[in-house]
Amino acid sequence: MPVSSTPDVPATDVFELGAQHEQVVFAHDPASGLRAIVAIHSTALGPALGGTRFHPYASTDEALRDVLDLSRGMTYKAALAGLDLGGGKGVIVGDPRTERSEALFRAYGRFVQSLGGRYVTACDVGTDSADMDDVARETRHVSGLSTEHGGAGDSSVLTAYGVHRGMLAAVERAWGTAPEPGALEGRTVGVAGVGKVGRHLVALLLEDGADVVVTDVSPDALDRVRQEHPQVRVVGSTEELVAAPLDVYAPCALGGALTPEVVEVLRARVVCGAANNQLARPGVEKELTDRGIVYAPDYCVNAGGLIQVADALDPSGFSFERARLRAGGILDTTRRILERAARDGVPTATAADRVAETRIRDVGRLRGIWVG
Repeated sequence: MPVSSTPDVPATDVFELGAQHEQVVFAHDPASGLRAIVAIHSTALGPALGGTRFHPYASTDEALRDVLDLSRGMTYKAALAGLDLGGGKGVIVGDPRTERSEALFRAYGRFVQSLGGRYVTACDVGTDSADMDDVARETRHVSGLSTEHGGAGDSSVLTAYGVHRGMLAAVERAWGTAPEPGALEGRTVGVAGVGKVGRHLVALLLEDGADVVVTDVSPDALDRVRQEHPQVRVVGSTEELVAAPLDVYAPCALGGALTPEVVEVLRARVVCGAANNQLARPGVEKELTDRGIVYAPDYCVNAGGLIQVADALDPSGFSFERARLRAGGILDTTRRILERAARDGVPTATAADRVAETRIRDVGRLRGIWVG
């Protein structure tokens, strides 16, 4: 994901903080408890598509910064995936374990509807297909519905699949191993976060012959993985995982996983995971390059879920096989980015930004701002 470009300014100065964004909208419905922000970064390639994150942010400032960074990343993700969609994101401030309700999500759906189709929402951390079913009762600008309601269902399957494909490209770059079944034989992969996406990724890694080590802050998530895959090793913390003798590190939890401190102790040769906004601050991408670590840019490899929910918007209806085929292209996209980084002598994150920005510029000039 592109490094956050939001400067360290007071959150009250929304115009300065969101200077790169087309639109930032706040919603408050006291009756249902809804407090939400939608950020539309760009509609140059089409309406802004991006999930809604439900999270107990410590402050509005924290929520605003997160939605701005995430929505910017969605613009780049959609561009690299070759979709005719822009980038947006929604956040709901609150604890999804105790505050989710039909009323809240229907209020959110009315809020999304008020944006006139400039923003299309879907699932993200803290929300699921059942929540989107409630949102859809108030707006047609939503994807990621349950299969019972004609939607694409859980997008974590194709997100994990895309990360796996991107990882094969990065492993090929690091060790010259052909991206085929068994490519991870004898390699140790550390997965930080085994929730919806990480859990599916673990299964794919084991099928490819990898030795897998995992960690998660949720005991339930770890127990589920232990039950499904007894051969997986568990360590007590992310700090312990990154310092372990890994070949590949896969951050699959929340953002900011790659700090200078992590890069300094990381023993893995490849970093490729599902988490958004992995680069904690500008300059980390160069530190990875200087240490000889092959970093597969997160917004490239984790685009499988976006591809899936975008496919559900097709007038002909959702096709899992069509979406899976397109998500499989993440391998070639990752290859292209790694090759460009080597050719231009720049970090892979910089190369990914350049590829995405070229498409946004070349195609976006034909469209301008999307108004429906």
